[in-house]
Amino acid sequence: MADTRLTNPFSPGDEAAWRAAAIRALKGADFEKKLVSRSADGIAIQPLYPRKPGAALVAGASAGARWRIMQRVDHPHPDQASELALADLGGGADGLALVFHGSAGARGFGLPTTNAATLDAALVGVELDLVDIRLEPSPQARITGRLFAEMVKRRKLASADLKVDFGIDLIGLLARSGVWMAPWADIAKRLADMRAEFAGHGFNGPFFSCDSRLVHEAGGSEAQELAWALATALCHVRALEAGGVPLDKALAALSFILAIDADQFIGIAKLRALRLLMNRMQEACRLDPQPVVLHAETAWRMLTRTESPVNMLRNAIAAFSAGVGGADSVAVLPHTAARGLGDGFARRIARNTQAVLMEESHLWRVVDPAAGAGGFEALTDQLCERAWAEFQQIEREGGIVTSLQAGALQARIAVVKARRDKDLAAGRMPLTGTSAFPNLAERGEAVLDIAPAAPRAIASGPVTIAPLASHRLSEGFEALRERADGLRQSGRPPRLFVAVLGRASDVAARIGFTRGFFEAGGIETIVSDGFAEADGSTDLVALTDAYKASAAAIACLCGTDESYAAEGTDAAMALAVSGANSLWLAGRPGELEAGLRAAGANGFIFAGCDMLNALKEALDVLAA
Repeated sequence: MADTRLTNPFSPGDEAAWRAAAIRALKGADFEKKLVSRSADGIAIQPLYPRKPGAALVAGASAGARWRIMQRVDHPHPDQASELALADLGGGADGLALVFHGSAGARGFGLPTTNAATLDAALVGVELDLVDIRLEPSPQARITGRLFAEMVKRRKLASADLKVDFGIDLIGLLARSGVWMAPWADIAKRLADMRAEFAGHGFNGPFFSCDSRLVHEAGGSEAQELAWALATALCHVRALEAGGVPLDKALAALSFILAIDADQFIGIAKLRALRLLMNRMQEACRLDPQPVVLHAETAWRMLTRTESPVNMLRNAIAAFSAGVGGADSVAVLPHTAARGLGDGFARRIARNTQAVLMEESHLWRVVDPAAGAGGFEALTDQLCERAWAEFQQIEREGGIVTSLQAGALQARIAVVKARRDKDLAAGRMPLTGTSAFPNLAERGEAVLDIAPAAPRAIASGPVTIAPLASHRLSEGFEALRERADGLRQSGRPPRLFVAVLGRASDVAARIGFTRGFFEAGGIETIVSDGFAEADGSTDLVALTDAYKASAAAIACLCGTDESYAAEGTDAAMALAVSGANSLWLAGRPGELEAGLRAAGANGFIFAGCDMLNALKEALDVLAA
C-alpha cells in the first residue's frame, strides 16, 4: 500500500524526539534524578535503550527445554519430609533440593544426618532415577554425600542414571561460619579425592558448588555475587588440576547457584552475565566453552515476615526472571519461609508459581528472550565488566581464600550493605507491607508447628575469618513491629494521635504519609476529621480535647506549610501542655524548626528521613 497511514498511523520516532518529549513532561525536573536509577554497583539504568543488532544468544545446555522445578526437602522428621516431597512431585515438581540440618539454608530446620536409613525414610516413594536431586551445601557435605551414595546402593540403583548435584562448598562454609578446621592448602588437596570418591561410585556430578547466595544474603552487589562465583570456581579448578584432574573435567565438576530477587531486569542480566563470564574463563583456560550448570533460587533476602502474601508477588517476579534468564533449575522458597517451615499450601504456591510460568506462559519455549533487547544487553555487558573487575581485584589479593582471610572482600560487601541499609531506613527502598503500606490488622499466615533448632556451634579451628552473616531487608522494621506487639500484649497499645491543623481534605496526602510512617513501626494511628473553624484555622481547644480522649501518649502535627507558619507553634505548645510525651511534625520545618522545637516538637518526619531511627525514638517514649 502506498499510503502507510492506514497500516502505521503513528509518525516515526527516535530517541532524540522521545527525550525531548520526556524533558517537556518533567517540567524542569532533573532528567537523571527522575528517570535514571542506579544498581548496587552504580550501573546507570536508563529509561530507554535502542535495540542491540546482531546480539548473540546466551543459552544454557538445556536451551529450548523446560527448566527443572525444584522443591526443598527440609522437614526434620523423615516421615513428614517424605509426605511433603511426594506431594510436591505429584503436584508438578521435577526435582528435590535436600536441605540438611546445620546448613545455612536450613534456617534451623533440615533433614537429620543420622544414617542412610534415615535419609532413605525421608525419600520413601521417591523414584530417584526420575527426578533431579541437589544436595544443599552444608558443613557435613561429604558425609551427606556418602549417606546419599549408600542409600542409592541400598536401593540397587545405577548411580550413572541419576542426576545428582552433591553441593560440596567448602569455601562457602568458611565464609558463612568463619571457621575452617585446616588451612586451605590442606583442604585443597582433598578435593580431587572427594571427586574421585563419588565418581568412583558411578555418579556423574557436578560435585562442587559455587554458591553466591551467601554474598547476596550478606548484602553484596550483583557484581560481587558474580565475582564470588568466578573466584570460587577458579579456586576449585586450581585445586582439582593440582590433584591430577584435567581442566575440562574440573570445570564439569562445578555447578553454580544464584539468588534472584524481585528486580526483574537485574535478575535476568545477572544470570546471563554468569554464563558469559564462565565462557570467558573457559576460553582463558584454552577450552571450548561449555554451558555451566546453573541453579537459581528466589532470594531469602527479599522475604518479609510481615504481610507474607506479598512474598508471592516477589517470588513470581524472581521465578520469571530465573526462567527467562536461562536457569537450568529454579527453586522458589515458600512465601512464609521467614515465618517458619512452610506448610503444604505454601509449598503448593511455590511450585505452582513456576508451573503457571512454564505451562501457561510457555516461557521455556524461547531461547534467551532477552537477546537483542537493549536494556538487558546493556545491563548484562556492564555487569560482566564490573564483575570481572571485582574478580581481578580478588585475584590481586591472592585469590578468594586469601581475600576472605584478610577481610578485604567482606569490607567491600559491608560498604554496599551500608548504602542499602541507609536507603531502606530512609524509605528510598520501600518494602510493600513492611516499610510501605503496612497492615496492622494482618493475620499472620500459618506455618508448620515445629520450632527451629538452635544453630550448631562450630568448634574453633586454625583458620578463622569475619563471617558473612545472612540478613533479610525487612529485619529492622520487623524488630520494631515485634517491639510494638510486645507493648500491645502487655496492655499498653502503642498509639499516636494525628493532630490535623485546618481542614483534613487539605492535607490528605500528609495524613496518609503519617499513618503509613508510624504504622511501619507497629504504632496505631488515630486520625480525626480535623478541627477547622469557618476561616480554615484550627480550634485548638477541640484539638487538645480530642487528643486527651484518644489516650495516645504521643502525637504528630499534620498540616500545610502555611498552617505550620500560622499556628504550628501554638498547636505544639497546646499538645505538650495536654500531656503529649513526644510530639512530631509531618513535613520539613525549614526556618520554623527552632520555634517548633522550643514549643515542644521533638522531631520531624518527611520523605527521605531516617524512618528506623524516628520509629525507634517513638517506641522508646511509648515504652517508658
